Formats: sequence, C-alpha cells, structure tokens
Amino acid sequence: MVVAEHADYRSAESYRLGAGRTSRFYIGVDLGQKQDHTAIAVVERTEFLLVRHVERVALGTPYPLVVAHLREMVGRPELRRQCALVVDGTGLGGPVVEMLRGAGLGCEITAVTITGGEREHRSGGQQVSVPKRDLMAGVQVGLDNGDLRIARRLKELGPLVRELADVRTTSGPGTGRVRIGADGCGEHDDLVIALALACWRARRRENGERAQRLL
Repeated sequence: MVVAEHADYRSAESYRLGAGRTSRFYIGVDLGQKQDHTAIAVVERTEFLLVRHVERVALGTPYPLVVAHLREMVGRPELRRQCALVVDGTGLGGPVVEMLRGAGLGCEITAVTITGGEREHRSGGQQVSVPKRDLMAGVQVGLDNGDLRIARRLKELGPLVRELADVRTTSGPGTGRVRIGADGCGEHDDLVIALALACWRARRRENGERAQRLL
C-alpha cells in the first residue's frame, strides 16, 4: 500500500493544472441506510490513481441532505466540470440516483448495481451491473502494483486503512457470491466500497467502453 504525501481534494493549490496536463476526479458513493453510513471517496486520475478524500456521512442523514452535500462538493472550484459521480444503485439506491440526476450537479452520474454475478452488464444509459469481486479486485490490484495511492493527510485515513486491512474476498463454491470482511474482523466496508466504485469508473475509457475484467 502506497501512502503519498498529498493533501485532500480541498487543497486548491495541489489541484492547479499544469500546461498540457489533464485531470479528472471520480467520486464514489456507497449509500447507507439506518444502520450504515453513506460513504464518499474522491479519486484523482493522473499517471496513477490518488485517493484525495474519504468521508462517512453522519448516521441518519436524510438522502436529500446527502444529495445537497454532493451538489456542494462537485460545485467546488477544485472539482467543477472535471469530475464524474458513480453511485451504488443497488436496492434502495435507485430513487436516490434519480434525486441526484434531478439536482443539476453538472457532472456525469453513473449508477452501479453491485452483483454476485460473473460479468459486467450495461442496462442502458448510465446504469451498469458490476460483479462485486471485480470492484474489489480493482482496489486490491491497484494497491499491490502501486497504481492506487492514498494521500497521507486524509481525515479518515485511519478508518480507510483499517477497512482495507480487514477486506477478505471469499466466494461460495459455484455461487459467485462475494463476502467482504470476515467474522470478528472489520465492522464496516463502506469506505472501501465507495473507493472501489471511484476506481472502477476512473479506469474506464471516457467513451464508455467496458473495462477489462480483472478476475
């Protein structure tokens, strides 16, 4: 795991683009419910992927306030018009995705349904079904080969590193079902899921071509 000496995405000086340099930011959102936090991760794509920001939204925060928070985030000068949002649209996430699309965020929004299947599938527009093992593989492979790095001065650096250390990818025989974490291990995986979504989108080509499977 590479922890780089960078500030989070609100450090405008760090985000000033040099001549000829292009930069895109990818925001992954794992929507929580009553017992789970909504988690947000911001990844910058340059010559490698850099985790610029992670956060957990307070438990019990109504979805309209989550949408307002994301609208404020993507409207900041550091991210405006150069970011893409990818949201876990599994289960109850669908209505929240529609709220986001109606909120005038001014950025691309992709809804991802996380599955236990074998293949990625696009169901039309900006809606994609992605196997959970592919999402997790993107994080694990990136950390192993140095393509994914973490800014040192993150407020939630400790919780993120603990979650990453607790990740266990196991699948039942013949089922393809993936379990994240282990009994007696980490209590949460929300930050890792948000990060995995951001990394998945960052690795896709801008023309929407499907990314290569990692496992």
